[in-house]
Amino acid sequence: MAHAIVDGGLASYYRFRTELPERPDDRQTARAETWAVFDDPGLQARFVHPGDDGTVHVTLAVDGITCAACAWLIEHRLNALDGIATSAVNLSHHRLRVSWDPERVSLSRILAEMAAIGYPAQPWEPDEAQQRLQHEERMNVRRLIVAAVGMMQVLMFSIPIYVSGPDDISADFLALFHWLSFALATPVVLFSALPFFRNALRDLQTRVLGMDVTVSLAIGGAYLASGYAVIAGHGDVYFDSVAMFTFFLLFGRYVEGRARRRSGHSGNALAGALPLSATRLTEAGEERILPASELNVGDRVLVKPGHGVPADGVIESGESSLDESMLTGEYLPVTRGVGERVTGGSQNIESPLTVQVTHAGSDARVASIVDLTDRAFASRPRVAQLAARMAHHFVLQVLLISLGVAVAWWFIDPDRMLWVTLSVLVVTCPCALALATPTALTAGHGRLHRRGVLITRADAMETLSQLDRVIFDKTGTLTSGEMSLVETRAIGNPEDALAEDRARNVAAALEAQSEHPIARAFRPYRDTTLTASEVLSRPGQGLEGRIDGRRWRLGRPEFAAPEAPPALPGEGQWLLLTEAGQPRAWFSLHDRLRGDARETVIALQERGLAVELLSGDTASAVAEMARRLGIDTWQAAATPEDKLERLQALQARGERVAMVGDGINDVPVLAGADVAIAMNGATDLARTRADAVLLSPRLGRIVEAIETGRATRRIIRQNLTWSLIYNISALPLAAMGFVPPWLAAIGMSASSLVVVGNALRLTRDTPSRQTDRDAPRLVNA
Repeated sequence: MAHAIVDGGLASYYRFRTELPERPDDRQTARAETWAVFDDPGLQARFVHPGDDGTVHVTLAVDGITCAACAWLIEHRLNALDGIATSAVNLSHHRLRVSWDPERVSLSRILAEMAAIGYPAQPWEPDEAQQRLQHEERMNVRRLIVAAVGMMQVLMFSIPIYVSGPDDISADFLALFHWLSFALATPVVLFSALPFFRNALRDLQTRVLGMDVTVSLAIGGAYLASGYAVIAGHGDVYFDSVAMFTFFLLFGRYVEGRARRRSGHSGNALAGALPLSATRLTEAGEERILPASELNVGDRVLVKPGHGVPADGVIESGESSLDESMLTGEYLPVTRGVGERVTGGSQNIESPLTVQVTHAGSDARVASIVDLTDRAFASRPRVAQLAARMAHHFVLQVLLISLGVAVAWWFIDPDRMLWVTLSVLVVTCPCALALATPTALTAGHGRLHRRGVLITRADAMETLSQLDRVIFDKTGTLTSGEMSLVETRAIGNPEDALAEDRARNVAAALEAQSEHPIARAFRPYRDTTLTASEVLSRPGQGLEGRIDGRRWRLGRPEFAAPEAPPALPGEGQWLLLTEAGQPRAWFSLHDRLRGDARETVIALQERGLAVELLSGDTASAVAEMARRLGIDTWQAAATPEDKLERLQALQARGERVAMVGDGINDVPVLAGADVAIAMNGATDLARTRADAVLLSPRLGRIVEAIETGRATRRIIRQNLTWSLIYNISALPLAAMGFVPPWLAAIGMSASSLVVVGNALRLTRDTPSRQTDRDAPRLVNA
């Protein structure tokens, strides 16, 4: 980097620098071939835009910018390139806009130059929703600035009147101050306060009264009355209150909007997750760089150290550590080897990997995560609906009370009637009431997402705080789901007994199309010459299919041999293989208990929750696991129907129950639970039926989810209580004329900021000691 700066004649950079930049990654600067993919016309069509003079321009997201010297260096280095028209760095957002002549310089050359001086960049590609949000944010900032400037200028003319009194100021100066205040307040009302009037009109059309109705009446009424007083030459003028009310209200909404964006559910979540380029391997083993959006299922890609995984897939060769923190919230890298799945968006750290693509683009797991998040925010939980109804009724009551106050003051003091009424409208504006629930829910959702728990349904956060019992499945939930075949026992006389190798091959053929953890135990024994047809899956029971014209079954003894099920040959989990109803072989399977399973069970019990184990495994295996985990209530050999029946019985007793599972056989009980929690390795069907999905393999995240749900509920109650107490106490003071409009504006805004600030306490990650340890070891079950 230093040589690139000096050779480019930019040594002055060191005079302007105030902070040390990050050391450039050699991998970023060395992989020149990576930048070549950005010269692809199809890829450029997404983010390169034509100009009016034959040039094109692009906005780049730049890493490593720390101070103004960085911006100076970038601009001077790029402007020195032949073909660059302009370049400008946005220091606030760390973005660079470049215009260039595509006939004289390529985009890959620009990106390579950026990497050479230690500022790797890539095209910044906002989606439609983010563009709309950014336009909204820019307009909100402009409205806030106009309101702030107008408020300060109007106060400059109002304060002398308040301090010395209108009688001590000459009539000419008083009229001048009033007219200047009128002029300065007009853009505040017509531009800054425009969204309030629009929303109020929408509320009136839909006959759902929102807080913008009272806001619009207060702002519009004060402005029109003050304007009439200025034009007529008599009456009170409160342009300062209009400007202050508008500014404080806009400021409160701006803070609330920043809090929502900080929680991470708005903007382009998917664009930054998957890398833009990928290295695809041809059949001849040659490398070809192409846009990641052009990958298809079955493609083989090379993921080099320092590169992102461009799609979901299975490792064909290599072993490396992967950083999955963006997806799972786990800060420690995980080791992945041949045959293991990798998730698009994770970062390869150590060694090159060859990955076969299984899901690409919008089918990748990160896309489904975004879809589930959008689904959660598309609906409103019951507590939010209740708060909205409260705000609606409160607005109606405020309007009726304001009308009564106006009538009363007409007889008490007609000159003060308007201003007292406006103070009542302003001071009782239900802004805090409207913000009480959504800000807390947003902060709670964001905190859990960062910790690796994805809430997919709106009511889940509320229900998590009210749970009485948590029910766990066994295989793939309390255990790792990484089952292995430890023993095969042939059944029958040695002369006609099925060979053990043949038995394993048959079982592997039956399990070939299954995603159940048990199926993975038989994959090493797959014989491609042996194919099963007419395969039927019986959830919680086993599989049956036809091989070489014979009917085979694999599963629980009473399913595999319904007429005369044999007794289990020993302790543990055993599967029976039968041919035409005749027992042919036993398989002993071994699973591993998750390292934090016992600590999670203890943590749940300490929080007053009952913990139960429902499993389809044998009684001996389930009893042993329940004993080791300290679970008193358990049920073995449970079918999906048995699990659902048990769940409904508990709910009939008035209990709120959470179910934690991962397989297809758990789908019915997941659908019936008050809160359904799917493990990170759950089937797609289980994830779509779940109210929450664990993005990491740690069971301790369930404890965090319950704690966060309780904290969210607690803060919602605090916010609702505070907003109601404020409004109830401020209303009589304003109605008696003790609160001037400017003080009412400050009080209303302060109450809103208290609510937002209280909700933001949820964004502080304070996980329990048990859930924030290093990645747990898996112990034998």
